[in-house]
Amino acid sequence: MSRLIRISLLIATLAVGVVGYTKVMARVGSGTPPDAAPISQQADEIRVIKSTREMHLLRDGKTIRQYPISLGAAPKGHKSREGDERTPEGTYEIDWRNANSIAHLSLHISYPNAEDIARAKSAGVAPGGNIMIHGIANGWGLLGRLHLGWDWTNGCIAITNEEMREVWSLVPNGTPITIVDSI
Repeated sequence: MSRLIRISLLIATLAVGVVGYTKVMARVGSGTPPDAAPISQQADEIRVIKSTREMHLLRDGKTIRQYPISLGAAPKGHKSREGDERTPEGTYEIDWRNANSIAHLSLHISYPNAEDIARAKSAGVAPGGNIMIHGIANGWGLLGRLHLGWDWTNGCIAITNEEMREVWSLVPNGTPITIVDSI
């Protein structure tokens, strides 16, 4: 067997292994989420700035935490349809949370709103949805901040697993989130 064929088989085997591992770990879940922080420490607003890849948790208009983020794989512009890999822009809210997410914990952003739905309908497309703030895909948490090297989500906002545990505890459901390209 030639060296090229052996290398190709090795790469194919590794690729199948990575895909299989990822599918298994996606079903494992994120483990036990942390308890909520005391109300006096919780954020009352989230602000995401896409151009600088920052997420700020605010309380009374002041940043109490700031995180570097990864976005959707096509980060420029507002999400306009399902599958465009864009992170939406606008004002939404955190409306539910998933402790058994395929990525380490997740907070759901209320996209699409009525305006997003109307815009997509007039364009004859589905608006998409299931936009979350989440950690790294289950089983890949050791990547840590390496995930910041590229925009890799399908339109979500990604942070490290450790940061996601902190955000989970500091952000109650109903918290408004504003996502802008730049300030």
